[in-house]
Amino acid sequence: MVSLLDIIGPVMVGPSSSHTAGACRIGLLVRGLVGGTPERARLELHGSFARTGEGHGTDKALAGGLLGFRPDDERLRDALDIMEREGLDFRFEKTTLSDDAHPNTVRLTVERAGQTATVIGSSLGAGRIRLTEIDGYPVELTGSLPTIVLVAADQPGSVARIAGILAEKQVNLATMRLTRKERGGDAFMVIECDEPPGDDAREAIADLDWVHWVRALDKVGG
Repeated sequence: MVSLLDIIGPVMVGPSSSHTAGACRIGLLVRGLVGGTPERARLELHGSFARTGEGHGTDKALAGGLLGFRPDDERLRDALDIMEREGLDFRFEKTTLSDDAHPNTVRLTVERAGQTATVIGSSLGAGRIRLTEIDGYPVELTGSLPTIVLVAADQPGSVARIAGILAEKQVNLATMRLTRKERGGDAFMVIECDEPPGDDAREAIADLDWVHWVRALDKVGG
């Protein structure tokens, strides 16, 4: 099914929805994972991002997303200058990821206030994105809905307890995905919601003894 967005593209600053709007939205999601603008970031560009990204403004778009700018924000044009003025250490490199990686892919390693995250994300066209890996866990995160992401001990009843908290807070679940590296270790959960979960829901989940960390991510695209 082809949507109107696929035909006319998103409202944005820049010449390319894949290299600009999508890249910016990847930056916005990754920013949310560390709770704000990273102090340091290593951005490894793969495929078309590496070959033509600078000319299409991919570097500015990624930096702008990490700074909290949305795709239609005029400040994207000056994102690299703003980054330097604020003393942020964002470094861009070219790399080659796996053979099956999407051509418009970036691996970001970000740090803020001692918290780090390593993320692989791809821009799929028309501003659509997908994060495929977070800290070594395979994920599928699109940013098309408000989302809770968390790492918790892999133990019986954990999914039901978290779903129960969201139900108590009147938050309706759209999707829930759980991945783990090994049985009995830690599990990574991605929970998409029909409405923003709110601080009280996030804090109630964070208060569970077996939850290591939790973030609520805003919707970044349609």
